Amino acid sequence: MSEGEQEAAALVASEPAKEKEFRKAKVYMLTASTLSGLNLYDHLSRVLGKILDERPDNVVDIFEDISKDAKRTKFTSDVDTIQDKVDRSTEVALAQVQRKLFTKQGEDGEDEVPQEEEVETPLPNLMELCFFFEQAGVGLNREEVIRVWLAMKSLVDNHPLQHVRFWGKIFGTEQNYYVAEVEYREGDEEEDEDEEEEEKAEEETVDKDPDEEAEAEEVEEDDTPKPDFKPPALVPKEENRTGPNKKTYFVCNDPGKPWVKLPLVQPNQITASRQIKKYFTGRLDAAVVSYPPFPGNEANYLRAQIARISAGTHISPLGFYQFDEEEEEEEEGEARDHFVENIDFEGIPLRDLTDPSLSNWVHHVLHILPQGRCTWWNPVQKAEEDFEEDEEEEEREEPDEPEPEVGPPLLTPLAEDEEVGGMAAWTPTLSSTLIPQYAIAVMHSNLWPGAHAFAVDKKFENVYIGYGHKYKPENYTPPNPPPIQEEFPSGPEITEADDPTPEEEAALRAAQQEAAEAEEMEEPEGDDDEDD
Repeated sequence: MSEGEQEAAALVASEPAKEKEFRKAKVYMLTASTLSGLNLYDHLSRVLGKILDERPDNVVDIFEDISKDAKRTKFTSDVDTIQDKVDRSTEVALAQVQRKLFTKQGEDGEDEVPQEEEVETPLPNLMELCFFFEQAGVGLNREEVIRVWLAMKSLVDNHPLQHVRFWGKIFGTEQNYYVAEVEYREGDEEEDEDEEEEEKAEEETVDKDPDEEAEAEEVEEDDTPKPDFKPPALVPKEENRTGPNKKTYFVCNDPGKPWVKLPLVQPNQITASRQIKKYFTGRLDAAVVSYPPFPGNEANYLRAQIARISAGTHISPLGFYQFDEEEEEEEEGEARDHFVENIDFEGIPLRDLTDPSLSNWVHHVLHILPQGRCTWWNPVQKAEEDFEEDEEEEEREEPDEPEPEVGPPLLTPLAEDEEVGGMAAWTPTLSSTLIPQYAIAVMHSNLWPGAHAFAVDKKFENVYIGYGHKYKPENYTPPNPPPIQEEFPSGPEITEADDPTPEEEAALRAAQQEAAEAEEMEEPEGDDDEDD
């Protein structure tokens, strides 16, 4: 019992009856709660004291609110905060993810790994490139570039790479994509799961015994006619480190989030991407709903757009790259797909780089043919192989030899690019006309808005920041559906006729019976003649 309760009990025992009732009531009000440890007497004293001090209007209407506020002021929690779990905003969650980028090894209790002073690393100096693109008026802000730079450092630390480059940023409706272009070291490349599944499927088809398949066909005999149509052969993809798959690409939605490796691109995916126009969502597993249907999800569509943008917008000053003379002698008559850096390159004056003729800039990525490949694949060869394997006796006409698709070779000047809506494919500018002696040459693509390049002295770089769409003077219109299939040609074998009447059937049977009797009468006469 508290001291107040003891004093009240002593007064009750020594005072008259009325005062005893008052004291009993006070003792009751002084009884402490077993939950909060407070009593009603002290609580009412605080509430009434607050009302008399503040004297609010319409006190009877807000008495309950004043009582709740008085209870809150006396509340004490056993934990540090009122709520054990705090709902974090997306910005706070992203900041906690990116905090790891700014933490050195050893600061979190781990042993710091000593690093050598001079270590060769494929990580580019992204802040230097940011400085040049900032002069050109394109690129990302410096704070964002630092985060991207640290994210690329984690990519280099976790994968055996020999070359890394910041390809650009593609905007999405929900999230964006930061794209890194990499090359693995020889022999250290990681195999994709998709490629392994395809190889297993091919092995299973090869391991099947043709005799077993023939037996299965004999068991399941079907008299229904089968069409002779065979779908056209699927154009095979180009192997890794060749054509559109020469480089490998990693993407992430925000710096600090895990990098995801994009799959190899297929020719039919490039062909389909040329016929549709879709905004990216930022989710690699999102379905691409379009017409014509796209063979894959958003990761495949993103990879196809990256291949197309790289083939059309990656440019370099004339003379920075050159073909290897030894390989040039070996590959006479073949399209050259390899070049080396020219160590004797001394740069091109800015006046020549910004010349409207565009003759001092060249493409250093192979052109993608309409087939979806950089090197043409002959579909007739595949058809001839199928024809040889086919053991049917029916004669088939040999298909006509198609004309090979040819594109511009490597290191083709930009002057040969086709115009876009009546204007040149590229717009050359100087970063500053006020101080031209310290300016840099900048190229802006009109065919792929968002693609830019700069060059100064012996430095150059390309970057893409946009929605991943190609410019067209006219509005996008989906392609028309294919024409309706023609009906089978009319003929007596498929033309419907009226059923004969009973009289016609009876006359036909009578005629057939008379013909049979006449034949029987003629047969004995012929036998007698032979005997004579």
